[in-house]
Amino acid sequence: MFSLTNKTALIVGVANDQSVAWGCAKALAAQGATLAMTYLNDKAKAHVRPLAQDIGAELILPLDVSIPGQLESVFDQIDTHWGKLDILLHSIAFCPKGDLHGRVIDTSADGFAMAMDISVHSFLRMLCLAEPLMKNGGTCMTVSFYGSEKVVEHYNIMGPVKAALESVTRYAAAELGPKGIRVNALFPGPLSTRAASGIDHFDQLLAHAASHAPTGMLATIDDVGAYAAFLASDAARNVTGTVHPIDGGYQIIG
Repeated sequence: MFSLTNKTALIVGVANDQSVAWGCAKALAAQGATLAMTYLNDKAKAHVRPLAQDIGAELILPLDVSIPGQLESVFDQIDTHWGKLDILLHSIAFCPKGDLHGRVIDTSADGFAMAMDISVHSFLRMLCLAEPLMKNGGTCMTVSFYGSEKVVEHYNIMGPVKAALESVTRYAAAELGPKGIRVNALFPGPLSTRAASGIDHFDQLLAHAASHAPTGMLATIDDVGAYAAFLASDAARNVTGTVHPIDGGYQIIG
């Protein structure tokens, strides 16, 4: 029904072959997109580079959004190599462990600021840098979670952080829509990823989601990738500013 041939995509957030971003990268490449992928540091590079090479990524670049200049360097290299960008996927989040495992009301100012900067403001920075490269419009996506809307035990401060991410998605969609740039948030149910492993008792949440979802099963990174590929396509040209659940219907169950 659709093709991503001749479209260029930047994928930020692949840590290993269990990452949501990896599911999206595979799906975009399968539909014909040309990819650039980033890795956090030298340790992550050993896991990310082979994956990027497997799907023919043309650019494999270091990116730690907390290091001044690295994000700008990524977009400069994309501009030099392609001269444009059609698709952006932002799938990064971080909170210091002490704040992540504590009560929301006990979150330190520094921990809160870091969580918001890396998990939310980095998306705004990417949108700002992507805007001039999306001369003929484009698609930007980020990744949220059920804890943004409901209190999820042990998700703690990341719930309010993801709520903020969804809010900036809506505002950015309104601001960039006149330029043909669409902004959406993917909203998968609980997934067994490296990022999720830092949440206390996450196995219990996975089991609960699988048993309560109407489909009786958890979503996979490939399910999320398939949806992302659709949103990136011209078939979704009038879809923007929306949070998209991909969770087997888990979010409709009280």
